[in-house]
Amino acid sequence: QVQLVESGGGLVQPGGSLRLSCAASGNIFSVNAMGWYRQAPGKERELVAAITSITSGGTTNYADSVKGRFTISRNNAQNTVYLQMNSLKPEDTADYYCNAEIRPSRYASGWSEYWGQGTQVTVSS
Repeated sequence: QVQLVESGGGLVQPGGSLRLSCAASGNIFSVNAMGWYRQAPGKERELVAAITSITSGGTTNYADSVKGRFTISRNNAQNTVYLQMNSLKPEDTADYYCNAEIRPSRYASGWSEYWGQGTQVTVSS
């Protein structure tokens, strides 16, 4: 069984910073791409940032709305992905979800997608 556990959300003033963390645990043989999504009230879930595996170059991808403000990174040894969020704006307020493509065992035929439970980020003065 695989679990993704997020942490680091909270209330921050506009212009402030937060760092989200997401640790994958359980039966894990290997981890492929990891990413962060967010969902604001009344809106669809959207991709915020993603990062490929190191073997695929560790390439990053960002939503246009967060480019230059957010940075995604990962620690492969700890199966953890981070999202450093700077210059936060009220429109960044949302529930943030971690996502990962994981191969649970060497015998698994492919990657399975897993989600964390979400962590709330509120940007308000």
